[in-house]
Amino acid sequence: MRVIITAATVAEWMPSFLEMNNLYTSESQRLRVRFHQSGVGMLATAVSLTKLLAEEKPDLVIQAGIAGCFDESVSLGKVMAVADEALADMGVEEDGKWKDIFDLKLEKSSYHPFERRRLPNPWLPTFNLLKLPEVSAVTINSITTGKDRIQQLIRKYDPITESMEGAALHYTCREAGIPFLQLRSVSNYIGERNKANWKIREAIDNLNQVLVKYVDKLYRIQ
Repeated sequence: MRVIITAATVAEWMPSFLEMNNLYTSESQRLRVRFHQSGVGMLATAVSLTKLLAEEKPDLVIQAGIAGCFDESVSLGKVMAVADEALADMGVEEDGKWKDIFDLKLEKSSYHPFERRRLPNPWLPTFNLLKLPEVSAVTINSITTGKDRIQQLIRKYDPITESMEGAALHYTCREAGIPFLQLRSVSNYIGERNKANWKIREAIDNLNQVLVKYVDKLYRIQ
């Protein structure tokens, strides 16, 4: 089985790489793991993943990364699997209301790869091997900070997490028909700009512990 672990930055998967290197990345015939840096944001991620999928034709793509969280009852550092994504900053704000590309009739709400305005992961029941909590997410190109904007997103999409790359993974892999899994570890709450209150190191550590555990389990069932 050929697996690609991808993240926006090297730092998000480096602990797993150091632990797995020469174990699943070289000699294993049952499970081969490659690590990939996509770059930050939807544009870089979509382009780099498209090239990668065409060249490698993997059996599974795992996107790993930290994320902001809308729900302050979720503990910082918690790792979750994203069930579906929404594009949350493509559209226009008019009269205090957010209208996305579906409201504007620029895209059909269930025209492939979308389903009911979202990008769900149809392979999640098969590949959520660790039974991680499954959540809805939004992807944006600019980090959400304003209270009004936060409430707009909550009312419209009811998300738990926010990232800058998740929808690109879902869109690209759904188009290519390649199974994928998006894992997100909560580093901060949406709107909190005092980084002293963020838990980036803890989120990355927890994320990589889950990654290693996941790949070990995947290896055992091959």
